[in-house]
Amino acid sequence: MLNLATLLEQSAFRYPDKSAFVLGERELTYAELDASARRVASGLAQLGVVAGDKVALTCPNLPFFPIAYFGILKAGAVVVPLNVLFKRREVAYHLADSEAKAYVCFEGTPELPMGAEGAAGFAATPGCEQLIAITVDPAAASPLEGASTLGTLLATGDASFDTVQTRPDDTAVILYTSGTTGQPKGAELSHSNIFMNCVVNRETLDYRPEDVGLLVLPLFHSFGQVVLMNTGVYTGVTTVMQPRFDPGGALALMQAHSVTFFAGVPTMYWALLHHPDTEELDLARIAASLRIAVSGGAALPVQVLHDFEERFEVPILEGYGLSETSPVASFNHLDRERKPGSVGTPVWGVEMRLVDESGNPPPLGEPGEIVIRGHNVMKGYYRRPEETAEAMRGGWFHTGDVGSMDEDGYFYIVDRTKDMIIRGGFNVYPREIEELMMEHPAVSLVAVIGEAHEEHGEEIKAFVVPAEGSELGADELIAWCKERLAAYKYPRLIEFRDSLPMTATGKILKAELRE
Repeated sequence: MLNLATLLEQSAFRYPDKSAFVLGERELTYAELDASARRVASGLAQLGVVAGDKVALTCPNLPFFPIAYFGILKAGAVVVPLNVLFKRREVAYHLADSEAKAYVCFEGTPELPMGAEGAAGFAATPGCEQLIAITVDPAAASPLEGASTLGTLLATGDASFDTVQTRPDDTAVILYTSGTTGQPKGAELSHSNIFMNCVVNRETLDYRPEDVGLLVLPLFHSFGQVVLMNTGVYTGVTTVMQPRFDPGGALALMQAHSVTFFAGVPTMYWALLHHPDTEELDLARIAASLRIAVSGGAALPVQVLHDFEERFEVPILEGYGLSETSPVASFNHLDRERKPGSVGTPVWGVEMRLVDESGNPPPLGEPGEIVIRGHNVMKGYYRRPEETAEAMRGGWFHTGDVGSMDEDGYFYIVDRTKDMIIRGGFNVYPREIEELMMEHPAVSLVAVIGEAHEEHGEEIKAFVVPAEGSELGADELIAWCKERLAAYKYPRLIEFRDSLPMTATGKILKAELRE
């Protein structure tokens, strides 16, 4: 029998008085976290939640998140984390699609139905019987009429609640994909899926109990939730929380807490490098404590990797994964050669390969779709057998990502199949162009898309955030690219912007740029 909450129970036994999570002046020890999660589980059981029920959770990076998350798991239920930026319509969709029986929601969540409407605002969602508000002050009354509070569960729940036993292949978490290829789908991850990913992450990243991690990645996303929170709890580290990423604040926390472990997406590394107000920070002290940096979620531009490693004197391990793979599938390794631009080799127990449109391996060095199989691959998409079968053709999970592999077995992400541009019959991968343009000293950030074109089918367009003080012109940048790219690859269209739209996890929203 295996319940993912065992990760917490073991660390609470080994390190009861050690700080598990730190937010400002508040420190939550492992013993306190475990007892609080047991009380939440007890409270959920009193509200009628039973093993296998789905419980949705909306909460920013606050200690309330792991308390609720592990409480739901201890009750034998399934956690359905939701994006904190969702609007009412999006929340309703996810509650209905996941068949959530209860919804635990932070009081500061946008679009939360307050006042007299209260819990009745979700009455139209079939089966969602309980709305539980997370209040900043646990003793406060519910801001939602007809709803309970997490504080009430913590005050009345039984701290000796016995964790409900589950099977390794039972669903622990349903993570919804971003919906870039249609309506969001819920990837069912088992207790075993996530547990094995934590085991592999700890070994691959050399996570140690004495480490201090900085959590800036949103916990509703697989990267922050599994690689930082779950693997951190499994290892017994102390995790410093930042509710919302801010580069200056993140650097200040690194300095104040002597952070040894940092994980982020590429745009976060870019923001840390370009933060202007560093005079009051001791960058040398930050560099002295940083031991490991991890990048994932999207391809890390090689120039950003080199610049960050040079300034902070820390190795960046770039990896690759998806919500459907729990999430980690591959990583660069500390005990092997690290190849800039590569996402490394498959982690223990996982296989990756490339296939062409016919399902055959492409020639070495040529691009193909990345397919994956192993202990990390999801059970399937919740209530979507046809889409599950399509994704799992031949026993391999088809990622939709285009990659290449070198003679040493290192994988490189070329692009999303969806992002590929076809110009005049030639396949063009935006990442190649973005990597090149990032080398221009006057380019700070760039995103490349295809724009409909009558003659060529699609034309290549680059959205560019210029470096501070730059007077770079579009014609000059196009000419620079033309000298370095094949005729069918270089961008003919340039649009300068002060910033680029991003998701809550720091990925550039190319869909908005296309619109």
